[in-house]
Amino acid sequence: MTRRTDWTEYAHPGVLPEPEPEPGIEGERHTAGHGDGRPDADRYPGAGANAGARRGAGGSRRGRRRRGFGEPSAEDGGSSSSSRAEKEESSADPVERARAICLRLLTGTPRTRKQLADALRKREIPDDVAEEVLSRFEEVGLIDDSAFADAWVESRHHGRGLARRALARELRTKGVDSTLIDAAVGQLDAEQEEATARELVARKLRATRGLDRDKRLRRLAGMLARKGYSEGLALRVVRQALEEEGEDTEFLEDEGF
Repeated sequence: MTRRTDWTEYAHPGVLPEPEPEPGIEGERHTAGHGDGRPDADRYPGAGANAGARRGAGGSRRGRRRRGFGEPSAEDGGSSSSSRAEKEESSADPVERARAICLRLLTGTPRTRKQLADALRKREIPDDVAEEVLSRFEEVGLIDDSAFADAWVESRHHGRGLARRALARELRTKGVDSTLIDAAVGQLDAEQEEATARELVARKLRATRGLDRDKRLRRLAGMLARKGYSEGLALRVVRQALEEEGEDTEFLEDEGF
């Protein structure tokens, strides 16, 4: 039998620091909308009225490489955010160990339930203990796969320009339920996705100048394909961009592009 402890002490806002947006096609929009360059605090589990205090306690970020949403942090390498967490992680009580492991991982970056379950399994935490701890973390809001998926879509679309198909694929690898994935990627409509594709092409277009027309088209369309855009959309956007530069694209369709 495991001893009961007060779970509410773990539901503090310092557990999940807000992830920073990755520099990308809309990096300026993040900075302009938020003084510290990060997305809204209410998009992330654990963020709230004390977010400002957390930022103050965290010290200056100057001189450190900005980490994008979902990227591993220094804490993932095994360093704990507090001596208390270190003691609990080495505790003989599996419940205390499981809680400490989850808190350490959540301090680095938001995680899905499956990611934490996998981490506990690797550390040989019994399944029943892991289930108890993870369920309680969900109850107090420290694990929220729906919020994770929403924040992932926001960050990865605006930061990296990923399309819905690529975003859904990434979320599946994180263990997010398909229903939650559909709801999250559904925030992006076809018009927004196409607008992002045009921005991506506009940024890369100059680097292809000097190449022949077909090579430019393949390179730009390939870039969009790797980010999850459909072939039809990619070719249409690239053709229009090339036409605006004076390229003759009249026969591209006949040539199989």
